[in-house]
Formats: sequence, structure tokens, C-alpha cells
Amino acid sequence: MPEIKALFFDQDGVIIDTERDGHRVAFNQTFREFGFDFQWGVEDYHQLLQVSGGKERMRHYLHTEGFGKPVDPSREGDLIKRMHKRKTEIFIGLLEEGKLPLRPGVRRLMNEAMQAGLVLGVCTTSNIRSAHAVAHGILSDIDFDFVLAGDMVEKKKPHPEIYHLALEKTGLQPEQCLVVEDSRNGVLAARAAGMNVLATTNVYTEREDLSDAAIIVSCMGDPGGQQAVLTKPSTGLELGGVVHLATLVSFFS
Repeated sequence: MPEIKALFFDQDGVIIDTERDGHRVAFNQTFREFGFDFQWGVEDYHQLLQVSGGKERMRHYLHTEGFGKPVDPSREGDLIKRMHKRKTEIFIGLLEEGKLPLRPGVRRLMNEAMQAGLVLGVCTTSNIRSAHAVAHGILSDIDFDFVLAGDMVEKKKPHPEIYHLALEKTGLQPEQCLVVEDSRNGVLAARAAGMNVLATTNVYTEREDLSDAAIIVSCMGDPGGQQAVLTKPSTGLELGGVVHLATLVSFFS
């Protein structure tokens, strides 16, 4: 098998544990500001995460549960667009205020990839403002080769379009790429593109079926900090509590 030449990261739940205390909080504040008397609870949002994309999530909820009061169908598109824009502003504010820290080991692993000369990219269903706030703000010390966001593709994960776009940008073969994802939709998207996948779990995705990923860990882990717990494979891979790039390259090569 060819050696790994690129490392691609999903954003939400992988780089930052954003879903429960970031996006969900921002959605709920937006609903209040727009005069809607409902909130997305922690478990409610877990179910909504099966729908990829924030605008798509709100539209799905409107059509299945409703917003608590009538919404003119002719104004639905504009309303969703305006609400999502406001939600993004709130979310980016949370990021800039440092209220959403990086997940353990992410910056370390990215630095290892930079030092090894790998192509480094972000492939997220979040919009471009959120993606840039993380990649070029919080992670301004990391030299990403590209940042791909949900606005740049027509079909969201589990469709592999965003990973096909990554392949076009890099000129690499799928088997030369390793993707870090946290959700079933993300894992399926990367696998459909023919890429190698490592899944890292969080409070929302630890109960999802991530079995299509070759490796499943609780986090990337840091020496002297939170340790990575390996759940797959059961044999043939030793991490010692920390996911290092050299170990991954050896495993997938």
C-alpha cells in the first residue's frame, strides 16, 4: 500500500468539540433572537446531527417539528439564510472568546504532519467563516494547504464530494490520504472516496457506528495530558496513550 502523503481533518468534533457547547448553544440563542420559543436539547441535537449542514438541519426541523409558529413557505429560504448567518456570528464569537478549546493532541499531531512534509487540509461541512475562524485563527500557527467548507460543495457528508475536491486539489490517490473524522456520516464520506480513516469519538459520536474506520480512538492524546483510548483495532496497533503520525503512517502503509 502507498505511503501516507496527506492528512485531512474534519472540524466539528475532531479539531474542537464544538457541537454540544458551540453550535447547539449558538443555534438556541439564534432561535430566541428571531422570536421562536423552542430550544434544541443535548439529546435533540444528537438526533439532528444525522442531518449534515446547519441550514439543512434547521430546514429539516422546520419541516418535521415546526418552529412553534407559522413560517411563510415563500420566505422560508430567506429566513433560514438569515438565521444561519446570525448563528455563525454567535458561534465565531464563542471561538474568538476562547470558550471552545482544541481537543487533546490535535495541534501536536498537526505539527508532526507539518514537520514530516505531509499535505495538511481541513474538510468540514461547517461554513467557510467558521472554518477560517478555526484554521486561520485558533490554529494560525498551522500551515494548512487548503481549507474546504460546506459552502464549497453541493452535497454534504456522507456524500464524498468534499473529499473528491480534496483529491483534485492535491493530485494524490485516495490510498495516500488519511482522514480524521468523528461521525458516521464523515467516516462514510471518506471511505466512499477511497481514503483511509481514523475516527475519534466525542460525547455525540461515541454511540454511532464508526466501524468503517480502520482505527477508532477517544482522542489523539497528549504526553502528560489526556490519553487516547484505542477501541479498534483490537490487535496490531500500540499507541501508548498518544496517537503519533509515525505510528499512523506505519500502520496504513
